[in-house]
Amino acid sequence: MSRVGRIVLPLLGLAAVIGLWWLATIVFGIEKFLLPSPKDVFDAYVLHQRFLLDQAWVTLLETVQGFALSIVVGVPIALLIVSSRILERMIYPLLLAVNAVPKIAIAPILLVWLGFGTLPKVIMVFLVCFFPIVISTATGMKSTPTELVDLMRCMDSSRSQEFFKLRLRYAMPQVFVGLKVAISLAVIGAVIGEFVGAKAGLGYVIVQSGASVDTALAFAAMTLLAIMSIALFYGLVYLERVILPWSQE
Repeated sequence: MSRVGRIVLPLLGLAAVIGLWWLATIVFGIEKFLLPSPKDVFDAYVLHQRFLLDQAWVTLLETVQGFALSIVVGVPIALLIVSSRILERMIYPLLLAVNAVPKIAIAPILLVWLGFGTLPKVIMVFLVCFFPIVISTATGMKSTPTELVDLMRCMDSSRSQEFFKLRLRYAMPQVFVGLKVAISLAVIGAVIGEFVGAKAGLGYVIVQSGASVDTALAFAAMTLLAIMSIALFYGLVYLERVILPWSQE
């Protein structure tokens, strides 16, 4: 598909969704407080633009910090899992148990432990992103062809050479799969954290808008969240193409 097609087709899909949304509000006469029209949402954004952008910046910082923390912690744990069968059997059940706990249930506990600042939101993002990063990294490290590992060992390669020149290279496409899944979840994690005891962020805006029945403002905040998630995802896609041009082939 051409570059123009990759840009035009998503825009056409977006225009179709907005058109159907607008048409539904007109045909069915839906009240603004139930489902605002696209124009109502745009007007709410223009009216509160500075405020919404400030809150979006708060959510973005929480998302990026939690995502980075999940990489820093998750990748070494994945390497431990790959390096030892005993560690794999010890750690995997714990990872599954942590991942199975509904994150919305953890948010009030984090608030009690860590207070009302940014840290509980960052930890929530970390908890949401951690599992896919660990699993994808461990899977990628295990996908290295056995014959290539044997060949490097026959050439008297060190463990570090085997890791950096072979295993890590084969693992990187799978690692990026996990990163792209995690970055999509990271924004959700930040919003979950902001739903409980937050004083800033787009999640806080959505909660306050719901309390005041300002649905248009809530939709404007959700639109910014969607744009943020798309931008972060395609930023990783671009980074993957720069770092791993060979994987596209």
